[in-house]
Amino acid sequence: MLHSLINLSLLAVFIPTFFFVSATPGMCMTLSMTLGMTIGLKRTLWMMAGELVGVGLVAFLSVIGVAALMLQYPELFELFKYLGGAYLGYLGIQLWRSRGKMALGQPGDAPVTSRRELVLQGFITAVANPKGWAFFVALLPPFISDQHPLMPQVTVLLALILVIEFICLLLYASGGRTLRRFLSGSHNVRLMNRLAGTLMMGVGVWLALG
Repeated sequence: MLHSLINLSLLAVFIPTFFFVSATPGMCMTLSMTLGMTIGLKRTLWMMAGELVGVGLVAFLSVIGVAALMLQYPELFELFKYLGGAYLGYLGIQLWRSRGKMALGQPGDAPVTSRRELVLQGFITAVANPKGWAFFVALLPPFISDQHPLMPQVTVLLALILVIEFICLLLYASGGRTLRRFLSGSHNVRLMNRLAGTLMMGVGVWLALG
């Protein structure tokens, strides 16, 4: 059944290729590790949900040619990038100062970052990443065969992309959670916040200037 929808030989190359690219440290993976460190794996899943929606949207629009349209209006895209980068930079500064909703407090403190904020954070980071658009424009067309219907192929590829991306996000968030446990203790709270704040500011600068 699957062979009638997509070229399996191309699929066998696509899976390891995308897994390697997705697992490479980038903005979304760094953000996942940072949140795994500050708010834990369970709440980071909300950011992952927004990020996966963003990645799926970027991949789909890249395939149907919207990326070319985006390139015709770079001013709007740049504005979106700068706003997203500024927001992440602001969060990073708050973390560095051990303030804000995502800063680590003492054991037992309840996290106050809303689910909506986390979803939006993940979505903006994925959609405002110009390298993501360029990557999908370059990567997806070679894996689409003219011997099979277009939409079934796109559907299969998008499903694989989201599964692989989710696995990589989980790995990075789990790494952040492990780091948090390793540095647990009230005397390390400020260090953790500053480390997370530095990473968050780095993602913001990366997003704005990438």
